[in-house]
Amino acid sequence: MSESKTKPAAAKGAAKAKDTKASGPKSVPPKAAAKPAAKGGSKGKAPVSKGPKAPPVSARQSVPPGAAPAAPTEARKEHGFRRKIIGTVVGDKMAKTVVVEVIRKAMHPMYKKYVRVSNKYKAHDENNVYKVGDTVEIMEHRPISRDKRWLVTRLVSRPVEA
Repeated sequence: MSESKTKPAAAKGAAKAKDTKASGPKSVPPKAAAKPAAKGGSKGKAPVSKGPKAPPVSARQSVPPGAAPAAPTEARKEHGFRRKIIGTVVGDKMAKTVVVEVIRKAMHPMYKKYVRVSNKYKAHDENNVYKVGDTVEIMEHRPISRDKRWLVTRLVSRPVEA
């Protein structure tokens, strides 16, 4: 039997395509030629990562298992990046919590006038020292409860009692 009868029709077309490629002039399609040039790298190189590099193994600090970590420095205790704002205590009914109202001025987007904007924050008061009317400074803190994310750091002033 001849080869043409045993090969399926798709194989005949593939054989023809091979013959035409081999006999025709060698030309590369424009897209295929542009791809390697656009990437700017050769096929053998690994892609360059743009993320931060890990420090060398010698620069990493290793703590043996069971050993206590080094003592924290003063800079770590400070947490200088935490916001501090001053406000007035408007509520002290909760245990170890005060409600501090902070009033600031903000420009109205349409009328371009400065208006008073007030926000109320729940702040942690460990010893229940602060009372309604006190002006206090509060500082950002990790979440203590569902609503508390602030900590009272100091008393700024007390109202004058008659």
